[in-house]
Amino acid sequence: MARFRGTDKTEFLDQRQIRGPAFKLLEEAELFCQRHFPLPGKIVSGRMERVDTPLIPPDAMREILVNALIHRDYSIAGGAVSLAIFDNRVEIWSAGTYPAGITPEVLTRDHPSVQRNPIIADVFYRAGLIERWGRGTNRVIEMCRTANVRPPEFQEIGHAAVVTFRVNVAGAVRRAAQVTGQVTGQVTGQVAGQVLRFCQSPRKASEIQKILGLRHRESFQNNYLKPMLEKGWLERTIPDKPRSRMQRYRTTEAGQEAIAPEGEKSF
Repeated sequence: MARFRGTDKTEFLDQRQIRGPAFKLLEEAELFCQRHFPLPGKIVSGRMERVDTPLIPPDAMREILVNALIHRDYSIAGGAVSLAIFDNRVEIWSAGTYPAGITPEVLTRDHPSVQRNPIIADVFYRAGLIERWGRGTNRVIEMCRTANVRPPEFQEIGHAAVVTFRVNVAGAVRRAAQVTGQVTGQVTGQVAGQVLRFCQSPRKASEIQKILGLRHRESFQNNYLKPMLEKGWLERTIPDKPRSRMQRYRTTEAGQEAIAPEGEKSF
């Protein structure tokens, strides 16, 4: 797995090589995507929560990653499944050409289900991660169109099956940064007052997230909780163990002053 700077493989920004069970590889690939796919969004008037738009629909990305694992030609020595993220696209490579009877063109329309590795496919089927009807790529295309994302391209390059999502990763990073700035500004308004009043008694992070009506934990942590900790308005009850399961957050004296009537304008 790699995140490259620019549109070629000249320079790495991040790289990982992992060996392990198929489910572990899938989990690591999804985590890698979460780290490097920005979550562009926008602030909607009248709502405290921003509207987030994934770069690639998560279920579509998972489907392609699963297909790469179950259809890989494991007889190729040194073969692998590769995930490459560039500024302008995301590529998933799987060692081995498409199974007999399957071409890149046929994957965009109705086609039979051809399983190169039926035992591996059966494990993923029993886990509820794939169907057996050869509709995986069709579902991916449908999900992308619904999300207003360009459907992926299917190719055979050398002895590898390649799926490419043409998405503007670099542009999405810039937009996400702009929205983060907007959200941080929003935190210094009525949302901050709501949190600070709520945390006059120590609260778990999940409780704070819930009262704000936020769905995305990472977005809540980065754009709401951390800014208030940095401002000194909130503090951890167990400061030397920030990841403790018993961790709670409470309003500081500075936070109390911020929500005092005479301090309302300081937001």
